[in-house]
Amino acid sequence: MKGYIKLKGFTRWLRLGMTIFCTLLLAIACHHSDSIPMSDRTPNQACRHVEHAAGITCVPENFQRLVTLDETAFENAIALGVKPIGSVISDDSSYLHNELVGVKNIGKNGEPNIESILALQPDLILGSEYAKNIYDLTSKIAPTVLLKFGHSGEWKEVFNNVSIVLNRQEIGQKVMAKYAQRLDKFKQQMGKNLANLKVSVVRVYPNNINLYLRESFCGTILQDAGLSRPESQQFTASEAEKLFNNSIQMSIGYELIEKADGDVIFIWTGENTTQGNQTAQKNLKQLKSSLLWQNLKAVQENKVYLVPDYWIGNGILAANAVIDDLFKYINSYLYIP
Repeated sequence: MKGYIKLKGFTRWLRLGMTIFCTLLLAIACHHSDSIPMSDRTPNQACRHVEHAAGITCVPENFQRLVTLDETAFENAIALGVKPIGSVISDDSSYLHNELVGVKNIGKNGEPNIESILALQPDLILGSEYAKNIYDLTSKIAPTVLLKFGHSGEWKEVFNNVSIVLNRQEIGQKVMAKYAQRLDKFKQQMGKNLANLKVSVVRVYPNNINLYLRESFCGTILQDAGLSRPESQQFTASEAEKLFNNSIQMSIGYELIEKADGDVIFIWTGENTTQGNQTAQKNLKQLKSSLLWQNLKAVQENKVYLVPDYWIGNGILAANAVIDDLFKYINSYLYIP
């Protein structure tokens, strides 16, 4: 009986020792695994190594569950024929609402929710360099690519890079070719009037008024359309950065509102909050009532158009929406032989 008791005690200690040993092995294995980002591990399926703003990631050739960390990545993926299963979603991007049907909301711009991303079990995560602060976390969930994004005027380069990441280069080339064809048609319709037409783009903030410059998102589209800009909006991105500490916009006071003049003025007032939008709308109303505004050429000729948020967008879908507005609003300048 005593021998049995000793054997039973020995067995209990043996089991305890094995448990501790296995636990230590598991802890060491987990530590080693966590120290290697998912994006740098060799996946079971075939993949391509892609260099990006946060490192080098092995992108699965046959990914099925894409999550995008910002609306630009989402929009570009949609344009390339890939619908993400989850994305950050903003109430401001009205032109994307139909595309967002069935897409899981993982948070707001700049605030993606890690738990929501994890729950979706993605096999690829795509975003911009602004998400570097969560790269270590997302790369443990799935291979993560964060693309460089300096400012909105670089939207074509960003779109091309997304097409490379998603292995949709041929589709991307066709999408951009269609963009160019639409602008060629616009130029043909405009005829001789095109070179003399100056287009101004104005944004009314709650606290100030900004002019969008030539290398902003909408500025690049206007250039591609062959449209001229007022002298006040002709600064390049590098010039604007030095002068205004902003590559794509410059602020003006009400007393300098003449810098916003042109043959046509496109103006936007939306903001990210209801309160901000109300303030901007109030400022726009005050602006329209001022004598300085009423003396502008475009105002006197009734060529001022309030446009949606896609004018300050970042993607090809927004670019095509801007082209729609060019066809719609600049009809009085069409060339008549």
